[in-house]
Amino acid sequence: MVIYLTITKRDLIAVSASEAQLDTPSGPSEVPAADESNVLVVTNKTEATPALVDAMRERAAAGPAKFFLLVPNPDHLPFDRVAVDIADGEKALESALPRLQEESGAEVEGRVASSPNAYDDIVAALSGGDYREIILETLPSHVSHWLHVDLPERVTHLGYPLTTVAATR
Repeated sequence: MVIYLTITKRDLIAVSASEAQLDTPSGPSEVPAADESNVLVVTNKTEATPALVDAMRERAAAGPAKFFLLVPNPDHLPFDRVAVDIADGEKALESALPRLQEESGAEVEGRVASSPNAYDDIVAALSGGDYREIILETLPSHVSHWLHVDLPERVTHLGYPLTTVAATR
């Protein structure tokens, strides 16, 4: 089986050219100017935690940045199922955005995830935006169902600079 999968590569997830940044350690080939650094922020929760606020504040202090916050849909979490209703997630996002914008001193936008798999939403966000880096807030995999096992490692293979933040309760 191992030899079969090695030769056929049927077990690999296909990625588009815009996602395949493995050969470019600095990230995407089209890099925005220094004054428009876009940072994708992926959280484990629908609320802003102190660790996440600190990471965003540090990034904003390093240079001009715009943040895009991707939060899980609370209805996805219990069973890794797709839920069409995002009202709870939207409500939490609306309360988190002003705080993050105020405390980071930078523009912050966001959306509720559409998939129960965080990696899929990250890839979709990256292909739909012009990001230079990622901040990923995680809990241990046995606690978080949305941020599956080895997510930070998988995200590093997308070729963007990654800051991993331990979620605080």
